[in-house]
Amino acid sequence: QVQLVESGGGLVQAGGSLRLSCAVSGRTFSLFTMAWFRQAPGKEREFVGRISRSDTITYYTNSVKGRFTISRDNAKNMVYLQMNSLKPEDTAVYYCAADSSHLYRNAALDYDYWGQGTQVTVSS
Repeated sequence: QVQLVESGGGLVQAGGSLRLSCAVSGRTFSLFTMAWFRQAPGKEREFVGRISRSDTITYYTNSVKGRFTISRDNAKNMVYLQMNSLKPEDTAVYYCAADSSHLYRNAALDYDYWGQGTQVTVSS
């Protein structure tokens, strides 16, 4: 049973920063491509970014490029989302997700395992 547990969400003012963490257990973490998604009220779940198994390749959706950074620590089974220069439109529940395939994919339906989500609220 693979478990993902996010933490680090909260309330921050526009322009501020937050760092989300996701702890993964249950299978060999280094075999997963890891991603972050977010879902705002009334909207579909949106891809934010992903990181390859070996921590060498990252990819981000355009709206967060230059502001968000994904990293992972395979020794600790952790993946992180550093969010800087936050905007009110970044307000959402943020989810980490794991993909056991060798492909680089951005659709939520392609990810096998999900965390419960952590709320990020950015005030203006």
